Amino acid sequence: MTYKAPVEDMAFILKDVFDVQKEFEGIEQFQDFDYELYSAVLEEGAKFAENVLYPLNRDGDEEGCHHEGNEVTTPKGFKEAYAQFCEGGWQGINGDPEFGGQGLPKSLHVLVEEMLYASNTSFTLYPSLTAGACAALAAHGSVELKKTYLENMQSGVWSGSMCLTEPHSGSDLGILKTKAEPAEDGTFKISGTKIFITGGEHDLADNIIHLVLARLPDAPAGPRGISLFLVPKFHVKNDGSVGDRNTVFCGSIEHKMGIKASSTCVMNFEEATGYLIGEPHRGLACMFTMMNKERLSIALQGVGLADVSYQTARQYAEERIQGRSSREGKKGASIIEHADVRRMLLSMRSVTEICRALGVYLGMQIDLNEHSKDAAIKAKAGKRVALLTPIAKAFFTDTGFENCNHGIQVLGGHGYVREWGLEQFARDARIAQIYEGTNGIQAQDLMIRKVCADNGEAIDEMFAEIRETIAQGKSGEYAQLSSELEQELAKVDALTKELMEQNKTDGAAAQGGAVEYLNAVAYVIGGWLWMKQLLASEVLTQEQVARKRVAAEFYFAHLMPKVDAYVRSIKNGYKATFELEDALI
Repeated sequence: MTYKAPVEDMAFILKDVFDVQKEFEGIEQFQDFDYELYSAVLEEGAKFAENVLYPLNRDGDEEGCHHEGNEVTTPKGFKEAYAQFCEGGWQGINGDPEFGGQGLPKSLHVLVEEMLYASNTSFTLYPSLTAGACAALAAHGSVELKKTYLENMQSGVWSGSMCLTEPHSGSDLGILKTKAEPAEDGTFKISGTKIFITGGEHDLADNIIHLVLARLPDAPAGPRGISLFLVPKFHVKNDGSVGDRNTVFCGSIEHKMGIKASSTCVMNFEEATGYLIGEPHRGLACMFTMMNKERLSIALQGVGLADVSYQTARQYAEERIQGRSSREGKKGASIIEHADVRRMLLSMRSVTEICRALGVYLGMQIDLNEHSKDAAIKAKAGKRVALLTPIAKAFFTDTGFENCNHGIQVLGGHGYVREWGLEQFARDARIAQIYEGTNGIQAQDLMIRKVCADNGEAIDEMFAEIRETIAQGKSGEYAQLSSELEQELAKVDALTKELMEQNKTDGAAAQGGAVEYLNAVAYVIGGWLWMKQLLASEVLTQEQVARKRVAAEFYFAHLMPKVDAYVRSIKNGYKATFELEDALI
């Protein structure tokens, strides 16, 4: 089986569905770019994903990482592939040009990330964490820290990690115990243990720059007492070269269900020298710059694995001869002619293509928020990013895993064995629903922080944009689908207002329906994105239009009706469930 990056579809979304360059008018950083450049980047990214990373995927999973002493070795071929990755400039594609980055739009970068995750998820996690660390450092680091570290990180010569979780502290960062003691030279001595640290130790880069949450001696209790520190694996000399080893070591690596070629480390900080990033006790705010970028990246892990699972299942279904055709009843048919297989394949494709579109849209909002000179556009885009990030992280990874599960089912017994790769995709996809904030936490974040705390302002603006597309669709051949989307949107809009009222008096019980609420909103947004693609499809070939229309009609007929079930379930309420004695659960 092979992976073929969907470059044509990506270019269509970037140029024709959203026309990002038009949206970027007035943003000086993007004015020298054009769609020819974007297409060239996508083509080169596809070559690297298909020809370099994908062939390493299964062998990397079989071999895994090796830990000996304080060192971790990645699987055969990874180091060479990483060198090619860096030589191609991929690490800094979206990075700050002042420090060696290429400064290309995030809306393009998300598509490159999707290809990388589809071809080799374990490999892609290393540069993903580095990109997030670069974002946090660029946003909150001092000029001196940025000059010392950013250029080598954005080139990939040095990599980055995010050190949050501790043995006793998972999602509740307020109880972390890692200490930061001030030293006389203005640095800090960091002591503590962090677990589940992706890329905490490996042999790919010359240095690893850890971003570590820790407490100062005078820190107040809880999350308001956390500071952020930069702790390099190797000290950096005044001339910028790598010096002696810092006292931070890998104690062990996890033996995981999936992403086996990604080193997941226990990291021990033994009075390691660190440097404060941002203000004291403001570490969580700084780290969230990295975490939000990582949440989008992990969302794209879901999209990439959803697509490669679809491609693998479709290729197999065309080649596998089994039984009678559901359409003609003839013997010796490929299983792609079976009704249930067709249902699964269309379900996989129809959800993957709206996730890809939402990824580009979210990337575009990040671009506008970070680079627009128009204060109103900047503020609106920032609210849109905050609203959509938890939706993307949860929905993309849930449906990504579901696509992997469908893929296994299409292949039957061959999907369950290692030979065809589907079982690895499923194992690699499963973690994405857990790390960077579990999907249940994303749903709570959406409902409580992004909708209720905002008095519904951001989601009302999102719904207004959807209504604009509905109005466009009503005047043409997609009038029926527009009306169906309008009906589902009205249900979710009314539900949103009910939940906001309920949260004022009974918020804890209301949170029981948060996951269903997130999914209801996501499926409506998916319908909007299908309408956007259909309305832009006149630039496509006749066959491409037919494929888009079939997938959209399947989505409206068989996936968007899930909204009704979610709404009904939420209206049934979770108060009784919430008030049960623990022993009865």
